[in-house]
Amino acid sequence: MLGVVGLGRIGSLVAKHAHKGFEMKVLYYDIKRNENFEKEFNAEFRANVEDVLKEADFISLHVPLLPSTKHLINEERLKLMKKSAYLINTSRGPVVDENALVAALKEGWIRGAALDVYENEPKSASGLTDLPNVILTPHIASATEGTRSQMSILAAKNIIAVLKGEEPLTPIK
Repeated sequence: MLGVVGLGRIGSLVAKHAHKGFEMKVLYYDIKRNENFEKEFNAEFRANVEDVLKEADFISLHVPLLPSTKHLINEERLKLMKKSAYLINTSRGPVVDENALVAALKEGWIRGAALDVYENEPKSASGLTDLPNVILTPHIASATEGTRSQMSILAAKNIIAVLKGEEPLTPIK
């Protein structure tokens, strides 16, 4: 069973592929319930993160980094997870308290983790790279020619909009 925390664009695609490709049951938490998604993919909404952590075998994080999501996954919440569960973080590094994660992996609170983002990039928490039950990769999801070309085009469109006195397409708030 896959637990998705953050059912935005990427989280919903992960859930879709897990359900359709691997016939996984999907649980999710998001600040906004998506009943259409639930119907289409037989997914189940949970009203809080803790319920997803308690129930799922794989937890995939897809939240933005906000004051409310920094260390969303901390010692207390890691201890809620099944001992057989895996944590996957491809969102933002500081969403996970890496020192607590190291303790969780060493002490067997959870079975394993996979990260491609780190709390203090490019560094990771002491001891994390030595653990046999963690997979670490660089955060290079956008490092494709097509994605980088689209990023450049979007940046240029934002510049043009501002120079014309218009609002940028993707303002930083």
